[in-house]
Amino acid sequence: MVKFQEIDTLEDKLELMTKLSKKFFSKAEKVDIEGGFPFENIKDLIDTGYTSLTVPKRFGGQEIPLSSLVRLQERIAEGDGSTSLSIGWHMGIIKNLGEKQTWKESVFEQLCEEVKRGCLINSAATEPKTGSPTRGGRPETTAVKKGDYWILNGHKSFTTMSPVLDYFIVSASLEETNQVGNFLIPRSADGIKIVETWDSIALRGTGSHDLHLQSLKVPDEYFVELINNENRTANGWLLHIPACYLGIAKAAKKYAIQFALEYSPNSIEGSIINLPAVKQKIGEIELKLLQSETFLYSVSHQWDVSDQNSRAKMGPILGAVKLNVTNTAISVVDLAMRVVGARSLSAKNPLQRFYRDVRAGLHNPPMDDMTIMNLASRAIASIQTNEK
Repeated sequence: MVKFQEIDTLEDKLELMTKLSKKFFSKAEKVDIEGGFPFENIKDLIDTGYTSLTVPKRFGGQEIPLSSLVRLQERIAEGDGSTSLSIGWHMGIIKNLGEKQTWKESVFEQLCEEVKRGCLINSAATEPKTGSPTRGGRPETTAVKKGDYWILNGHKSFTTMSPVLDYFIVSASLEETNQVGNFLIPRSADGIKIVETWDSIALRGTGSHDLHLQSLKVPDEYFVELINNENRTANGWLLHIPACYLGIAKAAKKYAIQFALEYSPNSIEGSIINLPAVKQKIGEIELKLLQSETFLYSVSHQWDVSDQNSRAKMGPILGAVKLNVTNTAISVVDLAMRVVGARSLSAKNPLQRFYRDVRAGLHNPPMDDMTIMNLASRAIASIQTNEK
């Protein structure tokens, strides 16, 4: 089996990912109908070495740039959005930790060695009563210090990829303080329980179940960082989210064009691809996708070539990419469904799955209202600065 580490160019990596993506597409309908989990897809990504591509070079990894990551994630999503979003969290977290170096180096190096052997990680931060952690809610999960250990109790929701995760990054409120910390917890730890609650109609294959922690004992060494909401820095790695929805939109475009080329009602000569109304919609789809590509690719490249100080100021534009690309993807799938017509609503038609899946992007961070407020603050600050 060819591994991504054996391939030098991005184009060749994309070619390999295209082959995998086609396999993912062939199984996506079954996973969606059953509400299962794409175990085989994740195994393929591990076996081909994809899941270790963001490991830092200082630990023997390839440390691929963000601009490459979003292209590869997009290609996965053309086959299956659930697989793309799921593995995107793992890929992005390793990239983010490698760039910001907020953890003790020995702990992160140990984690990276395990990632190179196929281990997977995701964060568990959302809770039923706090909502999205990006809005600053204080976790009800608690961490109490007992000698050289911490005891954690709590309940996390939306723990994506939970069926196969080897590690969880769990946020918790620290006893008798106003502080919140992150803890690295192996799946093998006593006191972990996965409760299968994921019943969403969108991205049904992400396995985003609930995580319950009961009297979980964590060594002090794995209290990996304090969280300071007031000093949060920009997160380029979250561009894996719009990349996923762009990929789904491209899959919708491909299906709609193929349908239009083949569908030939007896009321016209030839297929509907020649109808002006159909060409109009396809042209609009192409325009929207070109705009999304340009925005996503240029900003991810900007992240790659910027220093830490410049990256710290990119929060508003990163949010703008997510808002624009995700909402545009919804519009693209809608247009594709208009090309196909009522058949797009058939349970056997992939367009209805694409439409359900892209809607999920509205609820991934950052939220649209927060992005708009950040952009407003950015615009106002730029004028105020120029007036001084």
